[in-house]
Amino acid sequence: MHSVTDAPPSLSDDLRRREISYLIKMGIRLVCLILAVALPAPWPVKALLVAGAVLLPYLAVIGANQRGQDVSSPLDMTESNQNEIPRHRREIGS
Repeated sequence: MHSVTDAPPSLSDDLRRREISYLIKMGIRLVCLILAVALPAPWPVKALLVAGAVLLPYLAVIGANQRGQDVSSPLDMTESNQNEIPRHRREIGS
């Protein structure tokens, strides 16, 4: 039996969630880039900030293209609530 709470999120809700996640990651990337240029810090700190600025776009795009992970496939056949017909009863007319 299914309830309303089992329904997957709507496409617009899922898209909005992915857009927000993308914008947050790109905002963090912008901060990393600005700090790498403007912050008078030793080179390991600047290298870490540059690495964040380089890697975050990749992670942001991968996350934005991923559809909802908590949504299960509608044709999920791994768990069945129906019992299999016993072998000796599979013939018609038996």
